[in-house]
Amino acid sequence: MKAAVLTRPQPISDHPLEIRDISRPALQAGMVLLRVTACGVCRTDLHIVEGDLRPRRDMLIPGHQIVGEVVDGATTQLPLGTRVGVSWIGGTDGSCWYCRHGMENLCDAPAFTGYTTNGGYAEFALARADFVFPLPESLNDIDAAPLLCAGIIGFRSLRVAGVQPGERVGLYGFGASAHLAIAVLHAWECKVYVSTRGASHRQFAKSLGADWVGSEMDEPPVELDRAITFAPSGDVVIAALSALRKGGVIAINAVHLDRIPQFDYDRLLWGERQIRSVANMTRDDARDFLRLASEINLQPKVTAFDLDHANEALASVKNDAIDGAAVIVVRS
Repeated sequence: MKAAVLTRPQPISDHPLEIRDISRPALQAGMVLLRVTACGVCRTDLHIVEGDLRPRRDMLIPGHQIVGEVVDGATTQLPLGTRVGVSWIGGTDGSCWYCRHGMENLCDAPAFTGYTTNGGYAEFALARADFVFPLPESLNDIDAAPLLCAGIIGFRSLRVAGVQPGERVGLYGFGASAHLAIAVLHAWECKVYVSTRGASHRQFAKSLGADWVGSEMDEPPVELDRAITFAPSGDVVIAALSALRKGGVIAINAVHLDRIPQFDYDRLLWGERQIRSVANMTRDDARDFLRLASEINLQPKVTAFDLDHANEALASVKNDAIDGAAVIVVRS
């Protein structure tokens, strides 16, 4: 099969992925073999490829927003031809304290798709049968791909922040995840305030109905009930905190954060304001979000790239060169 392979972390500008022919993965017990049709590109892929996250394999196929069809390993629940999605959490041990207490996103021994296991920048991929999600027919392959991490983790961020219908919610950064979260917030009749860099991203937020849009360090005109930060920047966290009402919550949606600068506790955090991190997702998050996405007819904005241009897809995300999400379309 054709695959985009990473052999050592290096800057995106150096075209770190090599497009090559490798052996198709052999079926293993408890797994299904998928013919990949599309795979979303995530900022976490950048952290993996550039080495911000410690390498876990000598050779890796990235990609953890996989859409594909079952071609081997079929089960009663997953017959041949079933169209499914695969996300970041590719498996858990099921026995640690967190798994036994309904917090599998914090599992002590998880598998991460496209990081500890090979992912979807390839024509075929293996996935644990109990960690794939049948996709609603209303979602086509390309539109479904960014929902599988950007969408699910954005949805979990809203849950972690405790968003209630009708609240004032700030979104800091407006890329693949935020542009899906705003659709959920509108379905919940929330007011949405977007702070983001880049004139095109600000215009994009306006086009999707944000109630206010400013640059990344601009302060919204009202106090926020909740805020979600999508940029891997501690400065953005402080900017969000400064806009939060007493008792409000910030959810940091970032697997890697550069730093948290010093800040004035008395002015910014006192008053039972909370800062919470968002770690991974659960299968319930995935099922609930995919069902909601189908119900509200969520339509992501997608820029498609062929598998041969996987490096260019990564560069487009790193350089904020596109609005919405990048998706690698696999033609096998």
